[in-house]
Amino acid sequence: MTRAESSFQFMGCVELRQVVGRRALDERELMDRLEEVPLDSVYYHTHGYFLRHRPMSTPYGNDFAAWVAVHVRDMALAERLGVVNPFDSRSLDELRDDLCGIIDDHLARLSTVPRVEFGEPFYFQQAHIVEVALGSPAFTLAEFRTALAEVDASAIYVHMVEARARLRRRTDDFAEWIRGSLHLPELATRIERLDTYMTNLERIRARVLALVDGTLDGGRG
Repeated sequence: MTRAESSFQFMGCVELRQVVGRRALDERELMDRLEEVPLDSVYYHTHGYFLRHRPMSTPYGNDFAAWVAVHVRDMALAERLGVVNPFDSRSLDELRDDLCGIIDDHLARLSTVPRVEFGEPFYFQQAHIVEVALGSPAFTLAEFRTALAEVDASAIYVHMVEARARLRRRTDDFAEWIRGSLHLPELATRIERLDTYMTNLERIRARVLALVDGTLDGGRG
């Protein structure tokens, strides 16, 4: 069994949330505030949605779509916002533009602006991610597999979502270590290809475990 020269340390995380000081009571206000809030707030309400919803508790992939559906009750806009895959955007600026464009196009087709009647305003927030080491470092694929099965789900977020989305890396931490330290490029590529959108952290964990098990069973781990 291949032993890596450098170990893999699993890192979990906690969110330190901060209110941005912007809120929206209708869809036009949502668009206007979205255009002016810090990019960290855009990240919090899109990519960060996956950390707060484990397992996914709504059929929508971001806070904007969920608020429009639940509190404004505009299902047409909710569905359009909900299919925006934040991982497809090259930058947070591009993601912000896409979301604002969808809202603007939707409002252009209406005679009145949908607003909150009996629900709650949308409060813009942002968060600082604090990472915490979890367990002992892994040196082999088998040790990696054992640790992956047991760590807190926030570690899946750190290594599979945060590493690529906020830090703008070309690959996730799991694939990078498996390719560079264990020299298993085929397994690394399969992990890189996993779609993390509209799923939850436990399903991502299960898919990575299945890929790792396939390599271990094949005697290449």
